[in-house]
Order: sequence, then C-alpha cells, then structure tokens
Amino acid sequence: MSENIILNAEKSDTGQRIDKYISGNTENLTRSAIQNLIEKGKITVNGKAVSKNYKLRDGDNIEIEIPEPEILDVKPENIPLDIIYEDSDLLVVNKPKGMVVHPAHGNYNGTLVNALLYHCKDSLSGINGVIRPGIVHRIDKNTSGLLIVAKNDISHVKLSEQIKAHSFTREYEAIACGYFKEKSGTVDAPIGRHHTDRKKMCVTYENSKNAVTHYEVIKQYGGYAHVRLKLETGRTHQIRVHLSYINHPVLGDDVYGKPYKGIDGQCLHAKKIGFIHPSTGEYMEFSSGLPEYFQKILKIIEKQ
Repeated sequence: MSENIILNAEKSDTGQRIDKYISGNTENLTRSAIQNLIEKGKITVNGKAVSKNYKLRDGDNIEIEIPEPEILDVKPENIPLDIIYEDSDLLVVNKPKGMVVHPAHGNYNGTLVNALLYHCKDSLSGINGVIRPGIVHRIDKNTSGLLIVAKNDISHVKLSEQIKAHSFTREYEAIACGYFKEKSGTVDAPIGRHHTDRKKMCVTYENSKNAVTHYEVIKQYGGYAHVRLKLETGRTHQIRVHLSYINHPVLGDDVYGKPYKGIDGQCLHAKKIGFIHPSTGEYMEFSSGLPEYFQKILKIIEKQ
C-alpha cells in the first residue's frame, strides 16, 4: 500500500524550495528521492503538480504520495566480497575493477548489488529503490576501490548528507598521461551531460553542476604520472572528465582518453574513504592498497 504524507507550509517557510523543505520535514527521504517523486507527479501543492524548483508560499498544502515498494527481482548471488569494515549500520567494500555496482537494463547479474543481497539478506537501505539497495555512492565499472554501503535508511540519509556537505573524504590514485608542469593543483570546472553524446559527461556551463578536483603528482614517469586526487564534489565521471579537460586523461580511459594495451578501461583506484559514523558520531577512515593491475602498470611505465 502507498503512504501519504501531508505537510502545511507556514509563513517562515515562504520562498524555500519544495525539495529542501520536504527533506527537512520528513525522515528517510533524500533530496534525490524527493525530486524523483516530484518528476513522477507524486508530490502536489494545493492539489496541483509542481516542479522541483517550486518555492513555497504561506499556507501551501503539500501532499506526498510514497508508492508501494516494487518487488525486487534482482537475485542474490554468492559472489565473494572484499569487506574492509562492517557493523549493523554500514559496510565498506573494496570493489574489484570490472565489477558493475548495480544492475541496469540488460545487466542484472554479477553486480555488487547481487553480492550484497546475498551477504546482507534484508539488511540494506531501500532509499535508492529496488535496483540500488544500500548504494550511497558509486564508482565506475572499471574503477577499483572503496565504497560505503548503508544497511538501513537512517544511515543512508546521514551518509548522503555528508556527501552533499562535502565532508565525506574521497581520495583516489590514478595513472595519468603526459608531463605535469605543476606538481599540484585544482580543477574547478562545472560538469554536465555532453551535448551530442548523452553517455558522456563534459566540462560545460550549460545545465551543469559545480565540480572541484584537487590533484597532486606522487611521481612523474616521463610521459605518465602517478597522481593522487581528492574530490571536493562527486559528479559522474568527475576525475576522468577533469583530467581529460587539463589534457592529462587517465591512462586506459577509452571514453575520455584512449585505450592502453594490457588493461581494460581506466587506471583509477578509490584508495581512501572517510566519514562520520551515522550512529556513533565517530570519524572513521579506511584505505586500500593499490590493486595488482595498477602496480603492474606502474612497473611497465617505470621502464619506458
């Protein structure tokens, strides 16, 4: 059965965006989930559908229809997981290169979600829907490294809030192409959907979101560099787009750079993750060693 929530805006709420207002006045609904409900016409103001940009007026009657959860047809699979940390609220997983995070059309097997459903059973947050249970943030199929997974909706909301507030630590290492004249720097350039290729992202000032990446060269190897990257924001393909934008694409990136013999996809590893635990309030930080494929490529370029 669907659930209906009724809210009434007061004078002090006037001018506030509806998605922000609902997020602050309900539990277990993220801004993205609210915006999704608005797009589907499940949120009305005074009986009429509104856009996510709608600004409240005194006395507005807001009705939120939360649909009955869909039946999850993504099957649990006994796929080994490299679990770095786990408790009753969350787990930190070291995802291997080549594994898709969650199912998508035509690809419902062998994903991290399939493995999580087997390992966690019913203990995964449901905020991101039936296809992405527990998934707070993602990394690309051919990016290896650390991901945090929420086991309940309260943890999911609190972790998502940290990501939005840019208080969530995410540090990557990559092998980038070219010689870096500057050994450290910041790429501050907005990212949006590519104008002609909708599967790609690009630096653009149209329909985009701000994106900031900090980089530091760990070691320069002639025409390649081992670099450390810290995300201030978390846009789709952010590191890959930003490094390509400054003419230092990630080695092996066949979307924003060019393929490299011996590896399938970009040489990029999510090495460190840090966050405030949603229940204890304690700051926790985890790191993972560079995977074998990454170390192998470092040895190859060192000899070139």
